[in-house]
Parts: sequence; structure tokens; C-alpha cells
Amino acid sequence: MDAGLNKAAVVFDNFTFTYKAQSEPTLSHINLSIQQGEKILLAGPSGSGKSTLAHCINGLIPHGFKGQIEGSLAIMGEDVRGMTIFDISKRVGTVLQDTDGQFVGLTAGEDIAFAAENDCIPVGEMHRRVEEAAQLVHIGSQLAKAPQHLSGGQKQRVSLAGVLMDPVEILLFDEPLANLDPATGQKTIELIDRLHRETGKTIIIVEHRLEDVLHRPVDRIVIMEQGRIKGDLPTGELLAADILRKTGIREPLYLSALRYAGLEITREMHPETVAALVFDPQQLKAWDQGLETYPQEQSGPPLLIVKDLNFYYPQDMQSVLEGVSFTIARGSWVSLVGKNGAGKSTLAKLICGFNQPVSGSIWFEDQDLAAYSIKERAEQIGYVMQNPNQMISFPLIFDEVALGLRTRGIGEQEIQDRVMATLAICGLYPFRKWPVSALSYGQKKRLTIASILVLGPSLIILDEPTAGQDFRHYGEIMEFLRKLNCEQGMSFLFITHDMHLMLEYTHRALVLADGTLLTDATPAAILTDPQMVEAANLKRTSLYDLAIRAGIGDPQGFVQHFIDYERIQREAALV
Repeated sequence: MDAGLNKAAVVFDNFTFTYKAQSEPTLSHINLSIQQGEKILLAGPSGSGKSTLAHCINGLIPHGFKGQIEGSLAIMGEDVRGMTIFDISKRVGTVLQDTDGQFVGLTAGEDIAFAAENDCIPVGEMHRRVEEAAQLVHIGSQLAKAPQHLSGGQKQRVSLAGVLMDPVEILLFDEPLANLDPATGQKTIELIDRLHRETGKTIIIVEHRLEDVLHRPVDRIVIMEQGRIKGDLPTGELLAADILRKTGIREPLYLSALRYAGLEITREMHPETVAALVFDPQQLKAWDQGLETYPQEQSGPPLLIVKDLNFYYPQDMQSVLEGVSFTIARGSWVSLVGKNGAGKSTLAKLICGFNQPVSGSIWFEDQDLAAYSIKERAEQIGYVMQNPNQMISFPLIFDEVALGLRTRGIGEQEIQDRVMATLAICGLYPFRKWPVSALSYGQKKRLTIASILVLGPSLIILDEPTAGQDFRHYGEIMEFLRKLNCEQGMSFLFITHDMHLMLEYTHRALVLADGTLLTDATPAAILTDPQMVEAANLKRTSLYDLAIRAGIGDPQGFVQHFIDYERIQREAALV
């Protein structure tokens, strides 16, 4: 940020907001000033109020969501109480977490042009501005494509280009990494950083994946908890403090490794990136050498066998899956990773019977599933979809979780007991009487997991289970699933872009790229292999970079030692 800039872009002054339907405020006494040209990361656990704060900045509060406001909020020096949502939209551009919900055009070009059409901009000028915005975000070659035919990263760029059609001074990104593969997420952070440097706009990023955002520098990190600001510090100071751990936000893995090795994190160590770190490598080496090897997963009998699976959609005849074969043993934790469009979700739909393979076979407990209906497969294989809105059928939370039990003829008392227990496990018990519409995206995600868990299948396939989840709820759900795995032998296949989940919880990873299975190996082996990382649009773990910086001879072994150590610590904490 230019040190000469001192004009405020956003100022909250003792700001309190209470939603109309609630008795207690969601935001309490917020005092926050963001200067023009600053780049801010706004983080906090689910329910902390960060989304509400963002809605205040972009005008959805009070124009979309009604409630009582105390104190004041100024955008570019003007009190928002005298501004319409249209006025605010000319100053603040928002890129939503769910980009599909932001599209209005039949093509990418039409969608980008929407704001200019509303402003009755002459056609020639409008075309010039569309081209200019598209080139700025490197999406110019995709303007004729329908939005639904674009990848997740391309959709995000189209949304951003549409926002840039107006000369907004502030860009607000609402969880921009939620639905992207690791490499595309990294490119998104690089794109945001480039826009910041080239345009000088004020950037506000709302995101709980802190380490991924810090791939490029931010001026400050603002941490929220229970509707209040718990920290507002330059990046180095905040990473050195205890604020992240106290508020349940995951710190960068390389800092966790240093803490485990007994090193105290200070601002003087420059903890913002691995490349900038100043630390004693000998202490880290000694810690690594003193660790014991954690027992690896013992393979049980085969549960799911996929043999030479091939699939394409009839309308385009292009191969989506080609010659895919693998086995999942009973009691396994397996992650399925790869770039957007690699065929991961298609593979899951074939296993569940939503689609039928062109050739090849799928076996479950020694039974060929070819003749099994979707309902029959669902008795043993549960599937939690990536988008929770595609799974929800009922307006009330209890009824949604009870649906599967009721269709199976289970008695109401047993339904009551099982639903309540599952809601408690998934952190939704306090909302058991709420309407589904009142839940956040992350809470809806937990609701769909609950609706499958309550049925007790042998294998659960979870498509992006941690998307939209803060670290505390992520940990609670994963530990619950681990308990099911240990006590009941339940097996899990996680379709994920979350490298933390892949590293910390699964013992094997299947890597798909362009419809083919590249490898079946340990997460540590995959995320320390530069060629595999590049081929599958993954992201090399910062633990590998730390091992290289420290001169550790076996970086893959160091990563595995870290994973094993964390597993031991988690299990000890649960005893």
C-alpha cells in the first residue's frame, strides 16, 4: 500500500447491527477503518459476523437484509444511510462465493456487459469496455461461451470482469477460493494481487483459508469472533500472536511445524511466507529426527472395486473417464483429487448409479452393481453432493435430516433419537427448529452431511465436505467421521480440493487428470512431487518448502512425520 494514501475507503464507527428477526446483535461495536488502496483479509469462524460485515459494506444490509443499525458506516467518505444500494454498487463491487448465482447472461460476454446495458451505455462503448475488462482478468478468449461451460476459475473471472465494468473503488471478494481446485485458487490469489497492484483499488477478501490467501501479501488481517473484532494487525504481527488459535482459525502449516519443534514465532522471524522466514533449521531437524513413524493404515477386505471404467456424455462423445481402476478396502479413508473437470464428480455419480458407464464394472462387497437401482445402491453407499442446495428438499431442518429414515419406514421415536443425535454431532442441534433458509452456506453443507450420516451406510462419498467450513467445524465433522471409521469400520471417499484434509486425514489419494487415474499413493508422496502437483492442478504443501529451507534431506519424510505427529496429538486430545 502507498504510505502516502490516508483517505479512508471504509469506516465503521461504533457500529452495531441486529437482524430484524433476532433479539441479539450480530455485529457489536465495530470500529474499523480501511484506507484507500489497502488490501485486507477478513477472517473468522462460521457465525463470527464476517459475512454480515461484508453485507454492510456492499449495501445488502440494510437494503436486502433488514435490521437495526447503531453507530455509523461511511463508504468513500459518505454515510451509507444516505445512499441507495445502487449508489453503493457504483463504489463497491462484489464477487460472490457462489459464482453461479451471479450470472444473468447467456454468454460470458453478455454477462460482463449486463451493468453497462442497465446504464444504457452505447453499444460501441459497451463492447470496448467488455473487451477491456475481460483482458484485465485474462478471460477474453472465452466471451462467446455459456457460463455453465466454463471452469470454476473462469466463472470467477467472468464475475470479476462484470464487476469491473463500473469504476468501483472497492473490490469485495466473498470466499473466492471455496469452489476452486488448489492451483486455480492460487492463480485467483495472484490475479487479485495483480489487480491490486495495477489498479490501486481497495481490496477486501473474506476467506477462512488463511494460508492460501497469504500466497500473496496482504496489508492487514482482521479477525472476527462472535460479532466483534478480535484482531486487526499487520500480517506478521498477527501470525506471531495467539489470535488465530484462540479463535479457531487454522494457522499456516509451516508455522505449526515450527511451533511443534519448540520454536517461538515472532514478528522478527518474518512469518508471512516460508521464503521470508528467519529461523534455526537445526532445531527443526532435531524435532524431525526424533519423531517415531506412525502406523500406516491396515488394508481390510475389498469393499468397492472399480474395473476399467469408461464414460462419456452422449451429446459430445468426448471421453470423461478412461480406463479407471482402483479398490477401496473396508475401513479406508481415501481422497480423490484433481483439477476442476477432471472427472471426480462423474466418477462418484457412476458409483451411485446416477449415470451408467459405457464400459467397465463397479463391484461392492463382491456384488456387481450393474443391475442395482439407485435406491438399492443408496442402502450401502451415501453421497453428499458439493452444492448443498441441490440436496435439500424440506423447509425445516429436522424434516430434512429425517427424510431418508421416513422413506425407509423407521418409527418416529427412533427417527427423533437418531436425528437429534446426528444434529448434535454436526453442530446443528441449536438450529433443529429453524428453517433451512436461515442457514449459511457452510451450515447447509453440514445439514446435507447429517442427512446422509443418519442413515448409516457402509461407504460415504463426500464431494467437497469442507467447502465453506471454518476450521473448528471442519475438525468436529472430520473427527466424528474418524470415530465412525474406527468404531464401525465405515469407509469414506473424499472428493476434495482441500489439501489440508487430504494430508491430515486420508491415508491414500487417487489423482485424476483429464479422465485418467495418474496415481494411487500417499498424500505426502503426491504433494511433494512437483510433476504430479502440476499435472493435477494441486498445490505443493508449505511443509515441503519448509523442509527445503531447513536443508532436510528427505522432504517427503518430513511431511509424513508432520502428518503422523498431528494425528497422534489429535487422538491424545480426544482421550
